[in-house]
Amino acid sequence: MQLSVDAFLEQARTLPVIDVRSPGEFAQAHIPGAVNIPLFDNDERARVGTRYKQAGKDHAVLLGLELVGPKLAGFVKQSRKLTNSHGGNVLVHCWRGGMRSGSFAWLLQTAGLSPDTLAGGYKAYRNAVFTDLAQPRQLIILGGKTGSGKTDILKELARQGEQIIDLEGLAHHKGSSYGAIGQLPQPSSEQFENLIHNDWRRLDPSARIWLEDESRNVGTCFVPMALWQQMRLAPVAFVDVPKPVRIERLVQEYTGIDHALLIEATERIRKRLGGKVTKDALDALARYDYATVADLTLDYYDKAYLHGLSHRDPATIHTVQVLANDPAQTARELIDWANTQAR
Repeated sequence: MQLSVDAFLEQARTLPVIDVRSPGEFAQAHIPGAVNIPLFDNDERARVGTRYKQAGKDHAVLLGLELVGPKLAGFVKQSRKLTNSHGGNVLVHCWRGGMRSGSFAWLLQTAGLSPDTLAGGYKAYRNAVFTDLAQPRQLIILGGKTGSGKTDILKELARQGEQIIDLEGLAHHKGSSYGAIGQLPQPSSEQFENLIHNDWRRLDPSARIWLEDESRNVGTCFVPMALWQQMRLAPVAFVDVPKPVRIERLVQEYTGIDHALLIEATERIRKRLGGKVTKDALDALARYDYATVADLTLDYYDKAYLHGLSHRDPATIHTVQVLANDPAQTARELIDWANTQAR
């Protein structure tokens, strides 16, 4: 049976999803949680595509059958392993919901499994990603200068029952030149969009959602334009944390990190810091004086953040004075404020 995107994703919460596209397509981006069992590898997919262009559909299908034939038993074995605890039920999709997923589903059905496919394939899913992320939601933006502990506050908001989307966590990047240090490799921007959508659609659309204040890009990942535009118009809860507290947080965060990576990150913003500040920061790094490095670089990041904040409507910005590094208490204050706004 072919399922709509909504029905497919709803079932995907409990059933395994098999993506039969090529490894290259899957590596670029995929439905979160899907497993890749490619009908064709990258080279085979290219060969079938070339044959289609040169000789037409029938010849391409014959070549595809020749390539796939020896793999059929393996496909069934891999799929059975995935469905052992699901009574043979499984979801299958390809790019357009056509021949690849249809053929794979027929094979699994013949082998006694119960596959359903995605109508329109991954292409339809991607259209749904953009459509869903454009739907208005009640967003609140958690703002604050670098080192304010926004991620810890965001996680504490979630512990206290609030809905959040952790953009930096999904992007594996903390936003600054130093943001990739200690993180996993970043996903592609397309996969980042899929991950955001995966969280977005699981949240209650009638309740507020907290997100960190971000520029359009988080490292190499880009926030989907429709969502970012909503974020720019949403109210901001700006946590104003004293610089000494922020310096202390950053020192704790980056102590023990590969020293060479800190040097590289500082060099990357040389033009923005200026020659004198960069030299002073590098000299401080050579002395393992992380507090001085944080102090120097925060001057640049604070100006950059406040410049971005200045483009928002001042009436939408609420400042919360935070004197100590206590994410739980800050989260409680933010929730109290948000509740007063909702009345």
